[in-house]
Amino acid sequence: MSTSSPPRFDVLGVSVHALTLEEAVQRVLAARSGAPLGYVCFCNAHNIVESRDNPGLRSAMNGAFLAAPDGMPLVWLGRLHGNRNMTRVYGPDLMLAVCDAGRKTGASHYFYGGADGVAGELARALAARFPGLKVAGASMPPFHEHSDAEFAAFRAEISRTKPDFLWIGLGAPKQELFMAHHAAQLDAGLLLGVGAAFDFHSGRVAQAPRWMQRGGLEWLFRLCCEPRRLGRRYLITTPRLALLALLQLLARRKSTPVS
Repeated sequence: MSTSSPPRFDVLGVSVHALTLEEAVQRVLAARSGAPLGYVCFCNAHNIVESRDNPGLRSAMNGAFLAAPDGMPLVWLGRLHGNRNMTRVYGPDLMLAVCDAGRKTGASHYFYGGADGVAGELARALAARFPGLKVAGASMPPFHEHSDAEFAAFRAEISRTKPDFLWIGLGAPKQELFMAHHAAQLDAGLLLGVGAAFDFHSGRVAQAPRWMQRGGLEWLFRLCCEPRRLGRRYLITTPRLALLALLQLLARRKSTPVS
């Protein structure tokens, strides 16, 4: 695997890495060097469109160690930009792959996020699924913004456990902003904002069948499961991304001189 950064393509001001899931797993595992290396964002229609109105979120995703194409619309856009071999880098899948492969080197994991009890359930579920998995700890964030004392206590816990991978499940855009603001202050190798993976792998929420994921229909499955919570995201945000990204591509092609 090349040590240089993978190519990137622009989607509405967010610079997304064009890579495969296998390449992303290798880069994450190779990043385990004992020194803080930043954070990984998983880009999808929701947080890309949100970043249009939130410069802080856009800056957070552009500053990531990896800004991975989590949703199929990002993969299709990346291929239109000429990155024909890229694939979806789905946060829940990357979490499983890193937990599995990291056992060979004794990589340690800390799980931070979810509702009451979810982080602990996730840690237990993954430890049962991957015997020998090294769990450094698990905890739930407060429902409000961290006070100075609360963040100091969390920072001390991370300094004590020193996880190689700190998995963050706060939901977008909170997790991206949290990682951008605090990654340099936390004694962890790499932070990864995987959101719904906490609910999926703890068993609290069902995942879409693989055929729906591969066909870009996961949104439909999740919308049917949680229409009130996800209705606006999928019925407004995703079509907005498609329209804005199409206009961006047409403008780029129009401005490209004919040879």
